[in-house]
Amino acid sequence: MKKIALGMMTVALLAGCASVKMESKEASNKAKQFAAPTAGMAGVYVYRDSFVGKALKKDVWIDGKCVGESASDVFFYTETTPGKHTLSTESEFSPNDLSIMLDAGKNYFYRQFMKMGLVKGGADLEVIPEAEAKPAIAKLELASGGACSGVYAK
Repeated sequence: MKKIALGMMTVALLAGCASVKMESKEASNKAKQFAAPTAGMAGVYVYRDSFVGKALKKDVWIDGKCVGESASDVFFYTETTPGKHTLSTESEFSPNDLSIMLDAGKNYFYRQFMKMGLVKGGADLEVIPEAEAKPAIAKLELASGGACSGVYAK
């Protein structure tokens, strides 16, 4: 029975595609120009391009405020104040956090990736160098922000 349950969970993580509300093609193309953020602000790109977990949607927050609900092959762009922040993503039992330090006038790039869990798939975040992130994001589409499905609970 355990083998069947594990097999079903694996299929759910690997198959299907979740969908989220998307921005217009124009907005997506504009964000992919990677322009400098508004004066006095820092730009944050969070993207998800992994094959694993295509059927899962996972929330992303900065300092407990919803950035958006991710799905496979999407990215978010948001601006925030410079300084120390906590970038978080929904995982299996509680959010996974990444402490980040942002400078005004710069863009920062983070990849959300799915990972196997005990009951359902989880997510985590990693810093990605700009030279690696830009080509990856260029293949994705901009998701609408501010539509988290869950409540940030820390």
